[in-house]
Amino acid sequence: MNNPVKFGLLLLALALASCGGPAAEVPPLEGARLGGAFTLTAENGERMSDTAFAGQYRIIYFGYTFCPDVCPVDVQRLMQGLKRFEGKDRKRAAKVQPIFISIDPERDTPNVLTVFTDAFHPRLIGFTGTAAELEAVKKAYGVFAEKEDPKAKANYLMSHSNTAILFGPKGEPITPLSHDEGPEKIAAELDKWVT
Repeated sequence: MNNPVKFGLLLLALALASCGGPAAEVPPLEGARLGGAFTLTAENGERMSDTAFAGQYRIIYFGYTFCPDVCPVDVQRLMQGLKRFEGKDRKRAAKVQPIFISIDPERDTPNVLTVFTDAFHPRLIGFTGTAAELEAVKKAYGVFAEKEDPKAKANYLMSHSNTAILFGPKGEPITPLSHDEGPEKIAAELDKWVT
């Protein structure tokens, strides 16, 4: 090519084409059949559906308030991670709604949930429901939970999975949150995926 103007334009076009940067990373849970619609009883005693959170990211964790160790530690780390993200970028963090769904409808009343969630973050909302409602939600979200002693009436423990998942504004699963790695890792994951 002996025309310097054409050659310069070609170089400019190639440079602009390569400025797109690396392709956006695909979320680990993209396309997973996980999550779905629910209507449960919120900690204020009112019925609330997942549609109330349309347009918001959601951190969803299933547990129970009488859990002696795992649930409180997990929720504490998750909420500390959210608080660190709030400290870094309050505007994006405001798009994240933390949700705690009980797996123990016998003991986790709205009042009990309120005391539990308020101990960790002012925006954390607790949900409960009937046994049938919670079974359906657990199934949709891929959660295992059952009483360790099915005949126990009080002071029983629950065996359960303890995964926290970040869902997107349309309720789509994005990524598990590594609460075992501490608040810094959670804040970094939120910073990575919340736009």
